[in-house]
Amino acid sequence: MGEKYPILEPRELIRALESIGFNYKSRKGSHVKYTDGVHTVIIPMHDTIARGTLRSILHQAGIELEHLMNLL
Repeated sequence: MGEKYPILEPRELIRALESIGFNYKSRKGSHVKYTDGVHTVIIPMHDTIARGTLRSILHQAGIELEHLMNLL
């Protein structure tokens, strides 16, 4: 994966997603589901989110990396 994707803690990503309208939907084990009504993303609640996983989450959410970086 590209080095341009940061390694984040789940709480950092959740704060960013909530700031653009994503809301908690459910939890199953160590994974939480957030939705904005159109897009749904599943976030692993581990110590950190791997770069490839972050890339996949952003793709599912329809968010560009640059937009995420501005939200952080």
